[in-house]
Amino acid sequence: MIRHQDLAGISEASRRDAASSQAEPADLAARFFRVLGDPTRLRLLSLLLDAPTGEYSVGELVTALDAPQSRVSTHLGCLRWCGLVQARREGKQVYYRVADPRIRDLLALGDTILREHAAGIASCDVLG
Repeated sequence: MIRHQDLAGISEASRRDAASSQAEPADLAARFFRVLGDPTRLRLLSLLLDAPTGEYSVGELVTALDAPQSRVSTHLGCLRWCGLVQARREGKQVYYRVADPRIRDLLALGDTILREHAAGIASCDVLG
């Protein structure tokens, strides 16, 4: 069940756009890559993929990223809403794990492509 706090940082307009973009496959694909286009979310996925037990608590992720708990929770909420991570509660702790094993392959492929095109990506004026 999605709670309000799980949706922190996700505007109502963004949720409406997601529903309406189903008519445009390119728009939905762009939204998918926007999920992966944030450095904090990429770090979270990388940490979770490398977790010895397959999961980390929110507190462990906050420590590993040296980031505010609110920022980490917002990004975890996005990843959860989009189906890329799963959460489980154990007492007061919430643990996250990668929901789809294909994410590992996707990120590895992205790293391979990035190595081949790093200079162009780093210097692209359109991306800022």
